[in-house]
Amino acid sequence: MGLHVAIVGATGAVGTEFIEVLERRKFPVGKLTLLASPRSAGTTLNYQGKPHTVAVLDEKSFAGVDLALFSAGAKVSRAFREPCVSAGALLVDNSSAFRMEDGVPLVVPEINPAVAASALRSNGGKGVIANPNCSTIIALMALAPLHRAAGIKRLVAATYQAASGAGHAAMVELQDATRAALDGKPFTPKVLPHPYAFNLFPHNSSFDPASGYCEEEVKLLKESRKILGAPDLRVHATCVRVPVLRTHAEALNVEFDRPLSVAQAYDLLRAATGVTVLEDPVKNRWPMPVDVAGHDDVYVGRIRADHSQPNTLDLWVVGDQLLKGAALNAVQCAEVALFGKLAPNANR
Repeated sequence: MGLHVAIVGATGAVGTEFIEVLERRKFPVGKLTLLASPRSAGTTLNYQGKPHTVAVLDEKSFAGVDLALFSAGAKVSRAFREPCVSAGALLVDNSSAFRMEDGVPLVVPEINPAVAASALRSNGGKGVIANPNCSTIIALMALAPLHRAAGIKRLVAATYQAASGAGHAAMVELQDATRAALDGKPFTPKVLPHPYAFNLFPHNSSFDPASGYCEEEVKLLKESRKILGAPDLRVHATCVRVPVLRTHAEALNVEFDRPLSVAQAYDLLRAATGVTVLEDPVKNRWPMPVDVAGHDDVYVGRIRADHSQPNTLDLWVVGDQLLKGAALNAVQCAEVALFGKLAPNANR
């Protein structure tokens, strides 16, 4: 006997990854319900070799559901939170809707697994686990082992973020725009605000003219503080959209409270669950999106001392935005909340 699992936003980029991750990790699914907007209703998606028809999401969709995985945007998550949790389902949400809400655990299972179970018993966040933003997850997978050893004082981050972070339509637009550019044909972007092929631009999330930061940069600050339990952590970020399909890269400059050598950092990261060190310094070879796309681990390389100030290291970090940055992390949250552990030997 398995669980009744519902996927909200099943036809989107993250929704289809949910299906693949559940199957690959042998999650105990007894019944799978696929939900989306009326526009996508009737679409057929395969799970374990069998077709499943996508139904229209409504307030009655969660009857008998044990676990609901949401990736349909913050507006949908807020609208359907109460029907979902009132039906007795655990809601793991991939949007920004509940991340900073008091009482709602914000979880990266390799970092703070114990708080996931609080979603099943907390009054404030009953039945809800928030999945962090993709750039936050990818950064903290590399930073958390170092933080436990030496305490992070300040983080300066430059992120290079893929089209997938803006959804499936943005991925298609990048492909179409690239074909047009190679063929010398005009192309007018409709999903993203600027030409994307052979181009990059500061992140297209909402911009605050008072602070000069965009929403994506603020998320990295606030979410890192909550996940690490470090309310005084200082974070400065510059987020950039780059013409890559599904893998984010991040250049991280990290100042620590206590000394941490390059050799110690490598040892900690080689021992960390969900992290792979990949590099060949002689060949100037470090993790790249082509290495990491489709892989569960976050990849790290080019760790070096910042000689401009003490107790500071640079790291180069790359992770698949659709997997560890979204769908994989959400399914792992469900695993630790419901079963107390991650699925064994499931990563690829």
